[in-house]
Amino acid sequence: MLNEKGIEYEYREYREDPLSRQEIRDVLNRLGLTARDVLRRNDRAYREAGLTGNETDAQLVTAMAAHPTLLQRPIGIRGEHAVVGRPVEKFLEL
Repeated sequence: MLNEKGIEYEYREYREDPLSRQEIRDVLNRLGLTARDVLRRNDRAYREAGLTGNETDAQLVTAMAAHPTLLQRPIGIRGEHAVVGRPVEKFLEL
């Protein structure tokens, strides 16, 4: 969709270049959400890591850094703002 609209962007392959804990905290601040808000509870890593959903944000951020598939995606960032791209039209808000 972004290509069709001629919008330039940079793609980061989250499995090959996962976000650090600090980057996840920065993204959460830009989103205005908590780690719990963007936690993928149906992800296999959720079960494998033994998560319950009752963890603190700090614990969830650490788990997301270790298991990047736990973080909702795609996430678009522009300046100090970010959106979770579900649906992808949410990117147009940036």
